[in-house]
This record gives sequence, C-alpha cells and structure tokens, in this order.
Amino acid sequence: MSLWLDMLGAEIRYVETPTYGRIRIAEAGKKGAPPVLFQHGLGGHLEAYAKNLVPLADEFHCIAFDYVGHGLSYRKPMEYTPVVLADQVRELMDVLELERAHLSGESLGGWVSGFFASQYPERVITLMLNTAGGVPIVSAKGRADMENLMALSKKAGGVPTFESVKARLGWLMHPDNHHLIDDELVKLRLHFYTLPESRDVAPMVNQILPRHDEFLLPLEKISSKTMILWTRDNPIHDMESAQYAHERIPGSTLYVMERNSAHWPQYEAPEEFNRVARAWFRG
Repeated sequence: MSLWLDMLGAEIRYVETPTYGRIRIAEAGKKGAPPVLFQHGLGGHLEAYAKNLVPLADEFHCIAFDYVGHGLSYRKPMEYTPVVLADQVRELMDVLELERAHLSGESLGGWVSGFFASQYPERVITLMLNTAGGVPIVSAKGRADMENLMALSKKAGGVPTFESVKARLGWLMHPDNHHLIDDELVKLRLHFYTLPESRDVAPMVNQILPRHDEFLLPLEKISSKTMILWTRDNPIHDMESAQYAHERIPGSTLYVMERNSAHWPQYEAPEEFNRVARAWFRG
C-alpha cells in the first residue's frame, strides 16, 4: 500500500516556530482529543508514522512532525543534539497550543522525548520510548552496530544514491520485513537527502552519533509514566540496554514486541504497535 493511502485522512501542513523556523507536521483526529506527538529517528521524517496516525485518530489527536534539519522542515546550521531538539518540541507544543501531550519517540525521537520529559515533566501525559537512543550501549554487538550505522549514515547523507538510502532503510528493519522497503519509501527519503539545503546540514545532523555518550538520558530523573517499547532484534540498543533503562526509570513498563521487527516497530508491525499504543495512551 502507498504511504499516501496509509495517510488518507491526515492533514499535512506547516507551522512557524520562533527559533526553528517552518516545521512540517501531519495530524489526524479531533483537536481537543488527547494529543500524541510522534517523533521520528535520526535522518528520518514524519512518514515513519504513516501506519499509525490515522488508525489511532479515532481516540487521539495524533501529530507527527519533521525535526528541524529533517524531512521538509527548515534546515539551519546548528548543533543537532537531543537537548536542542527537545526545545524544538517545546516551541512546537506552544505554537500548537498543547499544554500537555503523550510523547512517543523512535530512536532519536525517543532520545529527545526522554530529555523533554526530564526537563518538562508537567507537560507530559505519558512517555513511550520506542527503541530509543540515549540509553547506555552495554554490549559489544551494540558498539559494532553503532559503527555500522555511522558508516551507513555518512554514505547516505554524503552523496546519497538509491542504493545507499535503501541500505540505510534496510538497517532499520528486520530481514523478514525488507519487502516494506519499496521504491516509494526509498525515493521519498532520497528526495529529502538530495535537497540542495540538505548537503550542508546532513553532516551536522549525523554528528550526534559519535557524541552519543555525551548525551545519555538522565533515566533516574524521568518521572513521567513511561513505557519502554523494544524489539528483540533492535540494533545498537539490544535487550540488555532496554532492561538497563527499565531498571532505572522509576515505575516504568517494559513491553517487547511479539512480531518480528527491528528499529521501526511502528512501521514493521503496525497492528501490534497500534494496539499497544492505544492501550497505553488510554491509561
């Protein structure tokens, strides 16, 4: 199915933020329903949630967006750290007049969401850390996975080609799900990577990878009701990392996906993800 068929019923628009410029958002559901902010990973874009926005919109005001420097949002020279991007989330919530929201972030999105929750706990209803970054890498395989990601990201972001972007997407998904990496998905991401303004910003975005351990999440300081949603085949942060986070975030819940998935469970196994997310956001 096409991404655009998946997103029928969602509105795509742009909002202006004071510091981070024009931000592209996709939203579905009624304003006034409990809001959910879905946040993509490094080098990603809001289409990572194409299979989640509309299915959950019957109960929630679902919003996905491109971080500054990503997708079709504004690109600017800056430090692309999870702390800075957490401030973008604050500005976006202010512009959208959202006092509080559920936060669900994948990879970089979980990393940013965790920092936001530690800084602005009063603005978080619940927190879902979906294969999140910013958790200590506790295995040799995890370190090797990080080196592999840095190489793939540099290749895809430097002089991107169809094949380099396809390889980067392949890293995200379980081998059983590689049929989801179709021409539409690859060409969409390739388009974002080959925008003229992307060339200068991509190296700045990717600099967060070698600096990962400088920005570890303050796990013990996260007081929001938290679900750690993980997969058994998540690269870099394996199950040992998930267990580490679970033991340090007070009162957290650890959910491990049953369906085969790797780093993009919301896209690889949307039926299971949506069922779990719905129950979690309902409280």
